[in-house]
Amino acid sequence: MASPVRVIVVGAGSRGEIYSNYASIHPKRMKVVAVADPRKFACTKLQKQHNIEDKNIFKDWQSIAEREKFADAVLICTPDRLHKDPAVAFAKMGYHILLEKPMATTAEDCVAIVEACTQNGVMLSVGHVLRYDPLIHKIKELIDAGVVGEVIHIQHLEPVGFYHFAHSFVRGNWRNEAESSFSLLAKSCHDIDLIHHWAGARRAAESQIYRDVFSNQVVNMEFEGGLTAAFSMVAFTEEICKRKTTIYGSMGELSCNGHEITVFDFLTQRSTKHTASSDASTHFGLSGHGGADYHLINAFISAVANNNPSMIRSGPEETLASHLLVFEAERSRLESRVVNCGDDAQS
Repeated sequence: MASPVRVIVVGAGSRGEIYSNYASIHPKRMKVVAVADPRKFACTKLQKQHNIEDKNIFKDWQSIAEREKFADAVLICTPDRLHKDPAVAFAKMGYHILLEKPMATTAEDCVAIVEACTQNGVMLSVGHVLRYDPLIHKIKELIDAGVVGEVIHIQHLEPVGFYHFAHSFVRGNWRNEAESSFSLLAKSCHDIDLIHHWAGARRAAESQIYRDVFSNQVVNMEFEGGLTAAFSMVAFTEEICKRKTTIYGSMGELSCNGHEITVFDFLTQRSTKHTASSDASTHFGLSGHGGADYHLINAFISAVANNNPSMIRSGPEETLASHLLVFEAERSRLESRVVNCGDDAQS
């Protein structure tokens, strides 16, 4: 039997702890061999859970980088502004990387991370967990199967939830853009990534954003071939992150309420319901995002174990393209105009 994939956790906060829990569920598939975090209590918690040797407990990622390579992969779950440097350094050392979203807080840093991973032949998985949500993945399968014909327009809503927004984006870690990142990147790069994914290979042509800056944003996008998309992020909602999507096609309409998908066929005028099952573990906090947390780390470990990057749904090139679209949308907000993507782009 193959040895478990050895991973280092850099950043032992909520996301680092959640992903590391996979080793407790599947100890024959993944082993946590080191942790780095400036907070002693965070390191101690993971050390006890995973029986990590004292010599592999670090206060910072730089101390790990000074050592010879001693693991297969690194889970980088540091604050948003501290992603680029460790990602580039560990890629150059030959570590495969799972990088929490967003990739970085500038377009230039995102490009640098992808270039480092590509040039050094290491796998990169970005924490776009929604790509691994079985129901959302089903949407992509239905689009690709042609059930709505040619996609004409995508409408996507993220109801953040009054409680979540107040505790995370008013008083929490993302309360200050200078210390983290702008809200569209911090909260909704997931959603722009999904729209970009559903649009297929078409390149974004234009982006325009309407706002209140943090609590309410609307992004309008046009892709090659005339496909349009509208994304709304609203803080003042009862539901928390229960996204709603409608995709209008030439042959039908697809809608998803977060629980099931309904496809209406224009020709037959009949509706068909679709659901998606998840075999995600409900233990150790890996049931988050509809089980997508489990499926993301499972896919990454499988990719590393089998040396097969195709198992990763949130790989470097497409994820970079969707991040650049987020930066263009923010540029639209800051400059109060429609942005032609690629025109004076930040890259």
